[in-house]
Amino acid sequence: MTPDGSRPICDYEDSKYQTEFWDQGNRQYEDRVERIALRHLLPKSGSRCLEIGAGAGRLTRELDAFDNIVMLDYSVTQLQQAQLRLGRESRYTYVAADAYKLPFVTGAFDAALMVRVIHHLADAESVLSSIHKALQPNGTLILEFANKRNLKAILRYFLGIQNWNPFNYETVEYNRLNYNFHPNTITGWLKNSGFVVDQKRSVSHFRWNIIKRTIPTDVLVTLDSLLQMTGPLWQLTPSVILAAHSNNTGSTAESHSLFKCPSCNSKKLEHTSNYLTCPNCGRICVIENGIYDFKKPHKDKGVDNNG
Repeated sequence: MTPDGSRPICDYEDSKYQTEFWDQGNRQYEDRVERIALRHLLPKSGSRCLEIGAGAGRLTRELDAFDNIVMLDYSVTQLQQAQLRLGRESRYTYVAADAYKLPFVTGAFDAALMVRVIHHLADAESVLSSIHKALQPNGTLILEFANKRNLKAILRYFLGIQNWNPFNYETVEYNRLNYNFHPNTITGWLKNSGFVVDQKRSVSHFRWNIIKRTIPTDVLVTLDSLLQMTGPLWQLTPSVILAAHSNNTGSTAESHSLFKCPSCNSKKLEHTSNYLTCPNCGRICVIENGIYDFKKPHKDKGVDNNG
């Protein structure tokens, strides 16, 4: 659960996700085709980008066109792994926080990236709305989602192997906090949140173990890169990556600061070497080993706050 108990959280704390799933998990094909899609969709330059669910920093180097990159993850240990991979250069800011309560001022970013994250969110639409607020007008969101209407699911449905319908718009929770979405559901949520979808790329056409075992990865990657262009026509792959822009009616940056209090939304945080403190409600963010930890609702002992 989140600290206030309102929503369940998929927490990768102390997880070996990077080493076991990616480094040792026969996922080279998926990694490479995702990077190809991102290179087509990401802006070619920018000031500040937010990577939500950055984990151990697998894809962060794809954001090198940005001057500053803020890496947000709920897991402190994942961010520690990212530090080992990327270092503590000043262009990287490591933030442990809840995606449902982003600790950033309005208009802080000109772009955001969220890959392999939304399928863990029980209330994905609220997170999309929060991202929209954190973006500048006409800011870019690059979003990957798990597509329930993929070819494998369709075949399994017609063969009677699975009981859920890949064609309806209902979200499927196939494992605890693991969701598949219909493409129209995602685009509807984006529209409701103030986004306009620009581009779509269908990704991982050959995510079948028998295919990956029998056909060289280089061949699969080349074919997938060509087929990704069919994304605007149809989406039948297990993964879809799209680019959307925020509408131009939002507010520009509220201040030169990056952070706001996730509890009371105050932008006037007091910054010391080891803490960010909210004088309004007493919320404290601990800064330890280069990581801003908003994960726990630390409180100033001198402040009584029930909110």
